[in-house]
Amino acid sequence: MTLAVARSDEPLVDRLATWARARPDAPAYTFVDYLADPAGTARACTWGELHRQATGLAERLRRVAGPGERVAILAPSCLEYVVAMAAAWYAGTVAVPLFAPSLPGHADRLVATYEDCAPACVVTAPATGAEVYDFVAARRHRAAIVVAGGDATADTGRSPAQADPDDVAYLQYSSGSTRTPAGVEITHRNLTANATQICANLTGARPRFTGVNWLPLFHDMGLLATVAVPMWAGTEAVFFDPAAFLMQPARWLRLLSGRPAAYTAAPNFAYDYCLRRLGPDDLAGLDLRGVFLWLNGAEPVRPATLERFSDRLTAAGTGLDENAICPAYGLAEATVFVAADGIDRRPRAMSFDRDRLGAGRAVPAHADADRTTLASCGRPAGQRVAIVAPERAVALPDGQVGEIWVQGPNVARRYWRQPERSALIFDAALADPVPEGLPRAPWLRTGDLGVRYDGELYVTGRLKDLLIVAGRNHYPQDVEETATAACRVLGLVAAFTVPVDDQERAVVVAERSRSAGAEDWRPAEITRTVRQAVWRHHDLALHDVVLVEAGSIPRTSSGKVSRTACQAKYRSGPSIDPGPADE
Repeated sequence: MTLAVARSDEPLVDRLATWARARPDAPAYTFVDYLADPAGTARACTWGELHRQATGLAERLRRVAGPGERVAILAPSCLEYVVAMAAAWYAGTVAVPLFAPSLPGHADRLVATYEDCAPACVVTAPATGAEVYDFVAARRHRAAIVVAGGDATADTGRSPAQADPDDVAYLQYSSGSTRTPAGVEITHRNLTANATQICANLTGARPRFTGVNWLPLFHDMGLLATVAVPMWAGTEAVFFDPAAFLMQPARWLRLLSGRPAAYTAAPNFAYDYCLRRLGPDDLAGLDLRGVFLWLNGAEPVRPATLERFSDRLTAAGTGLDENAICPAYGLAEATVFVAADGIDRRPRAMSFDRDRLGAGRAVPAHADADRTTLASCGRPAGQRVAIVAPERAVALPDGQVGEIWVQGPNVARRYWRQPERSALIFDAALADPVPEGLPRAPWLRTGDLGVRYDGELYVTGRLKDLLIVAGRNHYPQDVEETATAACRVLGLVAAFTVPVDDQERAVVVAERSRSAGAEDWRPAEITRTVRQAVWRHHDLALHDVVLVEAGSIPRTSSGKVSRTACQAKYRSGPSIDPGPADE
């Protein structure tokens, strides 16, 4: 079989009907349930079954939701979630991938996104029906509730609605790492374009492959890697619940083991988490030779993590191909994928002079200079990227740090019901002189800082997260890495600034590692060591060092440290607790 070529104007959901006709009995999506059965119970769905169930569920949705109305999906990762997404598209409605009300730490976020999208209908799975009924009953906006699954989703014979490429396919709500969640309007054209870009750049033209993933389906990378790419290519997806990964990360590797052509995607913290949690017994007997892509994205990629992950799994005899480890860059406003290092070489890292990088220039570090080592995210995939001076909107040459701007068919057009903010973010224009080959407008302002060096993209941090103390710029991830390197008993670390006597001062909040014993946890010594290390490596005096228990630092829905939420909690009182990261 060869991959059918999708037109730029072909809605992705049309591919589902194509595979249902061409390969009705071929496996499409397999969910492995570790929460009901620790050994893992697999439930599989063929392309024919998925089409029939989605067609039947779409008929039920049409009774309560009209074309263009929102259908919110409030369910955990499961087969019903995939059916619900396809059914929303078949019904001509706008899907809103969310999560079940019982997801810990995200109650406020769910309320905010539910009220913002004002769905006509909520779809859930049988296991979460009762909690969803209670959730909707407590809201000002009342939506109809449909439970997916069972005989009620039998095919009625009605044809799916024909989606226009420029119709909104779904609202992708931001993870809340730096701001209030906003619904990004992803059109069918955006979705097709990004799925095509991923397959063209990261699959090596393989006709068949299997995705093995655990990221939540409401997350942009989880949705594309688990649902969209397999639907575009007509290949199999195997997935399981994020909670099951956190309980036993070895499950991820076991599901990948022995597969002849497999890919997976996860944020940097997941690879780091594996290194902390996996023991020799977990790695014994694994065969990872067939994994052609270990995508690392959705948060800053740490070269040290890439190297340690490769070294650890190679030493254990798993057969891991280090060329398959692939740093990437993307964001929800660009559907998800923007650039990647590729699958045909070892991950590339560059060490830049830390002071000069903070001053806005990427200069290779000399042997005796303080350095910041960054992972290359390669080149843009079917889209344009410009590095821009954010205050002047002037495109910068290679070697200068600025805001990353993106343009391409995968870039969304606006935020849901936020015209002013949409104009600021999605309709940016370059000031004169506009470099040859680049359009003046419209550009997506990502809010991320980066630099192009030797033609490749290096992400240096978030524009809003930048620590500006005494007129000098410091990247928070550099400070955080220095703290963890100085004290191995620390887990997650968050660095941010707070106003003190009309000046910005730096604060570090650090979690105790789950593996740290009582005899290792000496707060006074740890605080002193962190202060000395940050001063020595960054010439930065910390205003405060706060030590907290494991799990206390707020995270976003994708597991990233939410520095904004941590900063807000610090400013509201002396304690930090693991509340929802909805900022």
